Amino acid sequence: MDRVRIGILSHAHGHSNIYCRQMQKFDDVDLVACWDDNERRGREAASTFGLEYRSDADAVIDDADIDAVIVTTETNRHAGLVERAADAGKAILCQKPLATTLADCDRIIAAVQRSGVKFSVAFQMRHDPVNRTIKELVEANAVGKIAVVRRRHCISVLLNEAFVTGPSRWHIDPMANVGMFFDDAIHAADWFYWTFGPAKRVMAEIDNVVTAVAPDDNGVAVFRFESGAIGTLFNGSTTVAGVNTTEIYGEEGTIIQDYGDGPSTAAPRPAGVAPLRMIRQGDRDWEQFHIPIPASQAERIAAVPRPFIDYVRGLNDERVSAEEGRKSVEMILGAYRSAREGRRIAL
Repeated sequence: MDRVRIGILSHAHGHSNIYCRQMQKFDDVDLVACWDDNERRGREAASTFGLEYRSDADAVIDDADIDAVIVTTETNRHAGLVERAADAGKAILCQKPLATTLADCDRIIAAVQRSGVKFSVAFQMRHDPVNRTIKELVEANAVGKIAVVRRRHCISVLLNEAFVTGPSRWHIDPMANVGMFFDDAIHAADWFYWTFGPAKRVMAEIDNVVTAVAPDDNGVAVFRFESGAIGTLFNGSTTVAGVNTTEIYGEEGTIIQDYGDGPSTAAPRPAGVAPLRMIRQGDRDWEQFHIPIPASQAERIAAVPRPFIDYVRGLNDERVSAEEGRKSVEMILGAYRSAREGRRIAL
């Protein structure tokens, strides 16, 4: 396939606009059409990105001239649209989280398996160059057996009145998206699974601590992985700034990542700072990895479409499978259950 013809199923999730803006630059992509049940939003996006607006989702899904669809509706609507698109033979990029329930995750998995279509979940942190280097170091056993990992993935959106009251407010609707910990900690959960493998249990505290506008605003989850490692995930939606993002402690050394999420990317940082460093037993100084730091989370998000297009074209096999997407949903729903019931939860 030399060109991929794309349809967009809803612009409810703002990442759809970043994807479209990026794909406009690709010489092997045609942006064909979009559907949105919010006609004004859909028509505005269509005008901005050169799409044809269609008032019926099936008019996009059943179009023989469209090769792939991007599903960027509210999270609880993913399963139904993925099923329809898969049955129509479309390649699919589904926005994270995969779904709001494990039952819907299973519907998506079954639809993809039944149809055999190409499918991926949009997790931009897998494309971050520092995260990719961390994964390489872990797989190379650079710091030996890993004991403890601490990861922060935070944002400040609940301090933003426009986010809470504007078109993006569906993110804080518990039916549409569970809660803010679910919406954003899912990135860190996927990173944990991608880098360290499956988790077998979790205990957590998740609650509204400083606001009352969403189901929750801050949370901490402690995972125990099948490898034996302990992982601490901190996610907050009221985080103004930050620096240190990841700490990995192994029996033979330590890996530290800085400037790896929204608040720490946006905060002032020294010129020429290395975002990743490692020290091993016996070293006299840190080994520094001078890898480019994305200027913003939008830059990270813009990295999602290129691998997906190459995957659809058969140029790579880089994807996040539906089964992998289910793993992070299970991890975060398990954390919510732990916080609610006050006990450790088996995954």
